[in-house]
Amino acid sequence: MMPSSFQIRTAFRLARREIRGGFRGFYIFLACIALGTATIATVNSVSQAVTSAIASEGQAILAGDVRFELRNREATPEERSYLEGLGDIAVSTGLRSMARAPSGSEQTLAEVKAVDGAYPLYGTFEAEPNRPLAELLAKNGETYGALAAPLLFERLGVKPGDEILLGSARLKLTGSIVTEPDALSDGFGFAPRLMVSRDALIASGLIQTGSLVEHAYKIRLTDPLKRATITADTNTAFPSAGWSIRTSDRAAPALTENVNRFSQFLTLVGLTALIVGGVGVANAVRAFLDAKRTTIASFKCLGAPAIIVTMTYLFQILFIAFIGIAIGLVVGAVVPLVAMQFLAGVLPVPKDISLYPSALFIATVFGLITTLAFTILPLGQAREVPATALFREQGFDEGGWPSWPYLLATGLLLALLAALAILTAEDRFIASVFLGAVAFAFIVLRVVASLVRFIARKSPHVNSTALRLAIGNIHRPGALTPSVVLSLGLGLTLLVTLSLIDGNLRRELTSTLPERAPNFFFVDIQGSELDGFRNVVKQHAPNGTITEVPMLRGRILALNGEDVTKIQVPPSGRWVLRGDRGITYAGDMPENATLTEGTWWDKDYSGEPLVSFAAEEAGELGLKIGDSVTVNVLGRSITAKIANLRNVEWESLSINFVMVFSPNTFRGAPHAWLATLADPEASPADEGQILRAVTNAYPTITSVRVKDALEVVDRLVGQLATAIRAAAAVALIASVLVLAGALAAGNRARTHDAVILKTLGATRGTLIKAFSYEYMILGLATATFALAAGGVSAWFVIARIMKLPSAFLTDVAVGTVFVALVMTVGIGLVGTWRILGQKAAPVLRQIGE
Repeated sequence: MMPSSFQIRTAFRLARREIRGGFRGFYIFLACIALGTATIATVNSVSQAVTSAIASEGQAILAGDVRFELRNREATPEERSYLEGLGDIAVSTGLRSMARAPSGSEQTLAEVKAVDGAYPLYGTFEAEPNRPLAELLAKNGETYGALAAPLLFERLGVKPGDEILLGSARLKLTGSIVTEPDALSDGFGFAPRLMVSRDALIASGLIQTGSLVEHAYKIRLTDPLKRATITADTNTAFPSAGWSIRTSDRAAPALTENVNRFSQFLTLVGLTALIVGGVGVANAVRAFLDAKRTTIASFKCLGAPAIIVTMTYLFQILFIAFIGIAIGLVVGAVVPLVAMQFLAGVLPVPKDISLYPSALFIATVFGLITTLAFTILPLGQAREVPATALFREQGFDEGGWPSWPYLLATGLLLALLAALAILTAEDRFIASVFLGAVAFAFIVLRVVASLVRFIARKSPHVNSTALRLAIGNIHRPGALTPSVVLSLGLGLTLLVTLSLIDGNLRRELTSTLPERAPNFFFVDIQGSELDGFRNVVKQHAPNGTITEVPMLRGRILALNGEDVTKIQVPPSGRWVLRGDRGITYAGDMPENATLTEGTWWDKDYSGEPLVSFAAEEAGELGLKIGDSVTVNVLGRSITAKIANLRNVEWESLSINFVMVFSPNTFRGAPHAWLATLADPEASPADEGQILRAVTNAYPTITSVRVKDALEVVDRLVGQLATAIRAAAAVALIASVLVLAGALAAGNRARTHDAVILKTLGATRGTLIKAFSYEYMILGLATATFALAAGGVSAWFVIARIMKLPSAFLTDVAVGTVFVALVMTVGIGLVGTWRILGQKAAPVLRQIGE
């Protein structure tokens, strides 16, 4: 039955009068709503700020309106003529190579970027000293000017004005790089930047047959309207060019996607905090209604319809909820402005201060739906309790479940909350799994709470009075057990999961992987250098194992004849189709390969091109035996049939490829070689000798020390882990608030218990021990669940998704138990301290009345 306008007006008038009494009892409510709303608003505002900055500054990030990339070859005269016809052009070439001191004593990997006189077409390049770029990179006698990132100066132990060697070229460091406008569009680099002129790169001799080189052609369009159709027009004009085309509206697609994914994760964590806070909302509403039980009973006795009573308190709760949401929105609007100051040196950020209404609106909707979803059930319970019971001091716990309309409304609101979270997510599957896990955790935690109460009820008689009281408090009607286990359990489980994932990744990166991985990767080895390279390495690492494979670069253009840009691919498989991939050929099956389907080709096979595809990646792309894959290699499109699928252990860091072709596919094609050196007995000093020997003997070979690369990844994981832990801390703070709210909600019943026990002779010390035992038992039970659930969740992520070894970390277990006990015992005693000092007479007089 729908309420009439008169009933609505009456309820609103009564609510307005009652709300004048202040917000006493609603501070936990306000904090829970404000915290969750602020988290969601902040995360989405920062995400929108970064992605909008990428879009608005696309020309500067790309250093052009459009960027054409070619791997391992330059544009042909016809292609170059076509590009020049589009507008002004700037050409740059990028590769990794070794920069070294002239004495040969120091060397380091560098991300080399060679630019021409037109660079940059958009944006501003800044160096120290602030002089024209052409002047800083100019040739002076036999040396070429060069600019370097500060880290390169540090690694080589040089300063501006010193000379270094790059391949066969001698460079003079004329300054350091301050701002490189298109650094983000060049992608993530494992080494510091070294910028030179294109003439210097040619003089270095690094560009050879099969070298891993990227040529970028950046265009300032004469007709900006062509940007919308330029990709299709260019691919039509040159269907076999194999170039990657990016326009300024998608200047850094990988970065945008990663920002959106990370934002989605943090939003889901914020939503978890809001849902955990919803339990606090329910507790606060129940405590508020409990305090108003006399007023509610009076309304009912005076003939007020139940709908007016319910709406009166619903209006009050919504009013307070809007205040909490407003506080959260203010925080969510201000915090991103502060965050922008810290992100400015890492990511693109807007230059002007602005608000993001859509982010604030989403946070508002989440906060409002959560409030309603967790408010309706307590209101429904209050509606069902008769007035006589309320006058007899009976609480709402004895009221049972509310009528079905309230249950239906709660279910619909929770479903709406889940649907909104899924629809606004970047990856809806992950969002669905996450929300399903949260819902499952709620159910399991309720079961755990019931199990704890059951065990307490069936536990044998104990002699200790305090312990006996504690056990009784755990299973009695209206006990705190469900609220404590539910609120604290979810926050601790999330914290344990993230801590175990972080700990296992760190352990893998710092200890396990370095033990299994090779010591070095050597790239761009020319065929004529292969024998000499082996001799140099064997001379300095006689016990080491050298593995060599031919290596080319290729881009997948089509699967079964369908353009990959038109295929819907799951996020986990997109990396295979993004950019160029390393590919190889082999007559014999690689030693570290295991076939899952199909058979390997004969060593002297000479039929149609065949390819062996990584099994997991094939499954993500929907490929099977007999399907075709078209790749572009050195400007030539080749279609090969999938002959077999094989398992690839990427975590071993050994030489692995998504695609291994039959040898006849690339017969006669120019290529370089890739090699690894594995020597478990080599010390850091031995590795330094090997690095110097190879670099001095063959300056054009790029040497990558695996431990250095892993250290870079470890630092990156550490930065991500900091942000993730901060998000998990939000959920844990919500748990603390809910725990405090649960204590506040049960204060009336505990006051009565404490007064009666003191009247019967119990001392304050006995009550403190009883409460401490109770909170300690609940904390241990919750910590045990959190360790079990968090351990299983982390194992699934590490072992099943990341395919890495998983281990249970003792320090995480000890830390979890400690946090659980401190939170439950500490907060519990703080919350009940006032009860212990309560005078008996007023309470007994109230009970007697």
